[in-house]
Amino acid sequence: HVQLVESGGGSVQAGGSLRLSCTGSGFIYSSHCMAWFRQAPGKEREGVAAIAGDGRTDYADSVKGRFTISRDGAKNIIALQMHSLNPEDTATCYCAAQLQPSDECLLIESRYQNWGQGTQVTVS
Repeated sequence: HVQLVESGGGSVQAGGSLRLSCTGSGFIYSSHCMAWFRQAPGKEREGVAAIAGDGRTDYADSVKGRFTISRDGAKNIIALQMHSLNPEDTATCYCAAQLQPSDECLLIESRYQNWGQGTQVTVS
């Protein structure tokens, strides 16, 4: 059973930090793109950060310099370290993974087949 499980969401004041984690099971994602997406209330889901199996990353402009995505391929875990959070970062955050190996990890929702249930991030 292929599954992605997020953890680490919560509430924080503006300027604060949070770290999200996502653990994959039932599949080895070491050569696959994994990413974080988020959906704010009343808005469409958007890509936040993606990471390839070789560690290359891509970020949305709105989070560059504030968020860092990382992965532990051996443990099927990716993380998203978020700093300087502001109320516009309030959203449900989703971990996603591609089922086919790829070196090009773009923040395009349709390219990701596996999704977690989401974890809430609230910034006040």
